[in-house]
Amino acid sequence: MESSTELLRRRPRSLALELVEALGDRIRDGRLAAGDKLPTEAEFMAEFGVSRTVVREAISKLQASGLVLTRHGIGTFVVGLGDAAPFRLAPEQFATLRDVIAVLELRIGIETEAASLAAQRRNADNLRQMRSALDAVAAAVEQGRDAVGPDFQFHLEVARATQNAHFADLMSSLGTMIIPRARLDGAPDMSDEQRLYLRRVNAEHESIFDAIRNQDSDAARAAMRTHLANSRERRRRAAALGAESA
Repeated sequence: MESSTELLRRRPRSLALELVEALGDRIRDGRLAAGDKLPTEAEFMAEFGVSRTVVREAISKLQASGLVLTRHGIGTFVVGLGDAAPFRLAPEQFATLRDVIAVLELRIGIETEAASLAAQRRNADNLRQMRSALDAVAAAVEQGRDAVGPDFQFHLEVARATQNAHFADLMSSLGTMIIPRARLDGAPDMSDEQRLYLRRVNAEHESIFDAIRNQDSDAARAAMRTHLANSRERRRRAAALGAESA
């Protein structure tokens, strides 16, 4: 049997995916059982010889696949396999425009109320985490890099700011697939028009943040609804333009 270090040394894919595979194997063969708390980031870094960024990306992917669930301030726990797995969205559920719009409708229902509660209950640390995520989105846009991770992190931090673990648990279980990738996957040759478009999207994030910071629950609810409804309409317009040019 290969050691953890030997497994990662092969690198046919990213280190994060290799780590996901290794941890998934442990869950499937019972070395990590349902309810077990995962080791700390530092322990994973030491065992596998990877960076904190790689560990966090791997955990995010495990969350998206429904194998683990993170409880903020407590830790990440194995969910297990089979019928007891939590609600999650599989990649095939994003195959069509109708699928993507259906997910956005789900998010509108969940995240508008989360934003309202966050405005009422947020603390200083919640604001710091949201601000950090927004700064990371802005930097990624300007540098033409993938902004999916920090975009999802912002929405996750809003859920955490509700101080209701169910919101954060649900967002964690949904994972980064809920972020429409067509508008966030950057490229070094991103056009000025694309960059302006993404800045406009992040300006909507800033409106949500401002309302939460100001503890204006009605404004926070409205800003989140506007952001997600705009995202839905952007998807519809993009699909219409694609059909016209086909």
